Formats: sequence, structure tokens, C-alpha cells
Amino acid sequence: MKAHVTATVRACFSALRQIRSVRRSLPRHALLTLIRALVVSKVDYCNSVLAGAPGHLLDRLQSVLNAATWLIFAARKREHITPLLHELHWLRVPERIKFRLCGLAYRCLHGTAPLYLAESLQLSTDVAARRRLRSAASPTLLVPSSRRSTLADRSFPVAASRAWNSLPAAVRDTPSLLCFHRRLKTSLFRSSFDC
Repeated sequence: MKAHVTATVRACFSALRQIRSVRRSLPRHALLTLIRALVVSKVDYCNSVLAGAPGHLLDRLQSVLNAATWLIFAARKREHITPLLHELHWLRVPERIKFRLCGLAYRCLHGTAPLYLAESLQLSTDVAARRRLRSAASPTLLVPSSRRSTLADRSFPVAASRAWNSLPAAVRDTPSLLCFHRRLKTSLFRSSFDC
């Protein structure tokens, strides 16, 4: 994943340099639109494959979001980034990855995801031996056993199941995808910024 992250970071910083050259002639809403379209979309593109990636790779992607935030607020790099990210209501990179994984898991469970993904997830209530347990009442996913923590834990069935099971029940039981995304982002935002 190192080559993928390096290419993404390089492309994002290139876009940020170009945006910085025209920043003073743009209103703030146009600047935000440009940064979301040219930078944030690249950070978010297929980021679910980065589940379980080493922290130094996620830190490189976070540095892109930090630079974009400093550019939006015309702030110095010495200013603390947390209040600025909080004001923009942007999630940090690990939470963005979890957001994408949980969104895919929701779509798998509700039949709107591709079949090859939906077949890789299994509700714990679908296992006959678990139907009599108290946990059978909650819609949790069965986490497949994995032998290698470096590769198997990063696979979609394992990473998505763990991310899904860590969500509060009020978020998991949401009836629509739009409402689910809102509650999920609120939950991740609160846990990320300790609100």
C-alpha cells in the first residue's frame, strides 16, 4: 500500500499547490468546493482497502487533510489542527476508513452492494449454534477467524465485520442509508473529537 499512498499524497499536494496559487481570488465556498473535489476525494477514493494499514501510511494521508485545512483557514502550520478540523466537520483518516467500511457493510446487509461483497459477510444470527445466545438479538456480523494479523485482518470480511460490530446499536439499526450515514458520521465525529 506504500506505493498507492505515496501516489495519492503526491497528487493531493500537487493539487493543493495549484489551489494555493489562486486562493486569494476565490471566495471561501469555492475554495472548499475545489479542495473537496480535487483533494479530499482522492484521499477518500478506495480508502477502505487501507483498513489495518500501518499508522505511518495513515499519517501521510492525514498530513494532506491537515494541509488542506490550513489552506482553507489561511492558518499557519504551527496552529493546532484539531479545532480547524472540528469546524469543518471533517473526520480524521482512520475514521474515514471506518466510515467507508461501515457504509459498505450496511449496503451488503441491505442487498444494495455487489454480490461478491455481500456473500463475504454473515450475520451472527445466521449461524445455528449462535441463535440461542443473548447476542443473537443484536444484528452483529460474524468475524471470520484469521491466522495472519498482517494480511487476513485487513481483508474486507474481517475489517468490515469488526468495524460494524463496534458501532452503537442505534447506528446499526437505522432504516435508510442516508440516515445511517448521518448517524455514523456523528458517532465517529464524537469519538474522534471527544464531543
